[in-house]
Amino acid sequence: MLTPQWVGAQSAADSSDDDRSLLDAYSGAVVGALERVAPAVTFIEVRHAAPAAAGGKRRAARGSGSGFLFTPDGYLLTNSHVVHGAEEITVRLSDDTRFSADVVGNDPDSDLAVLRIGSPAVLPYVEFGDSSALKVGQVAIAIGNPLGYSRTVTTGVVSALGRTLRATSGRLMHDVIQTDAALNPGNSGGPLVDSKGRVIGVNTAMIPQAQAICFATGINTATWVIAQLFAHGRVRRAYIGVSGATVPIATRVVRHFALSSNSAVHVSELVPGSPASLAGVEVGDRMIALDGTPVDGIDGLQRLLDAGWIGREGELQLLRRSSVIRVKIRPIELPAHR
Repeated sequence: MLTPQWVGAQSAADSSDDDRSLLDAYSGAVVGALERVAPAVTFIEVRHAAPAAAGGKRRAARGSGSGFLFTPDGYLLTNSHVVHGAEEITVRLSDDTRFSADVVGNDPDSDLAVLRIGSPAVLPYVEFGDSSALKVGQVAIAIGNPLGYSRTVTTGVVSALGRTLRATSGRLMHDVIQTDAALNPGNSGGPLVDSKGRVIGVNTAMIPQAQAICFATGINTATWVIAQLFAHGRVRRAYIGVSGATVPIATRVVRHFALSSNSAVHVSELVPGSPASLAGVEVGDRMIALDGTPVDGIDGLQRLLDAGWIGREGELQLLRRSSVIRVKIRPIELPAHR
């Protein structure tokens, strides 16, 4: 018969084996994701013309960041602030080959830019995931070139969803992903990926004074921006003048009013004189539909307010306390940033 001490030792050994198995599975997931994505991650070097010095000579200012290829013919995604105003852009691939890059389109309001490099070869590229399906706590892996250290990998989790972050243009970016996968200067524009190696976000910013509070633009937002940049060379947006967040709607409310979605946009701020303010929208309202199309979140509202809505009157459906109300609204074009 086994002694009690032996039973305890055996249980501890089994627990240790289980822990090792879990760690091996986690490591395997990270390594597998890295193998799928890393070949498409790029190092971006930029040159800006610095202001003239006292002697009248202009010195070149240099910067760097990250990016990733999303097509086999050389289109890549990065942050707007990495390449904005650059006179020269050089992209270095994972095999250390270098290419000059052209800016296809730049959108400071979402801090995203699309570049193009010319290569005779078929290039490695990433697979996009679905940022609307993310769950707080799931694994997040950041890949980039922080402080010039190429192809650096950090891991963590999705810490929060639906964050708001102000872009360098001054516009609020909504539905931003918060992660504790460590980012440093140079990570900007690199991919945030899930455990299957699918890109779920574009690494954008960190809070220097904090520990592991980092942010990424959701890949669903990025996909919409890419389509706009391909179509117009810039993002034309309709504007109604609200700030808000995606919030759930109680099931009983969804059933009572026969709503098409169980989430909406909660209005937290109104711009005075804006279309929403003139239409009678109030802080605290929840936007649920625009001309019959469900407004299921900030991401969806931003995609819905495309160029086709500029100057067009529509009916905005709101949940206000315990009632559904309808107001007429006419969006205007969001001014382009220079």
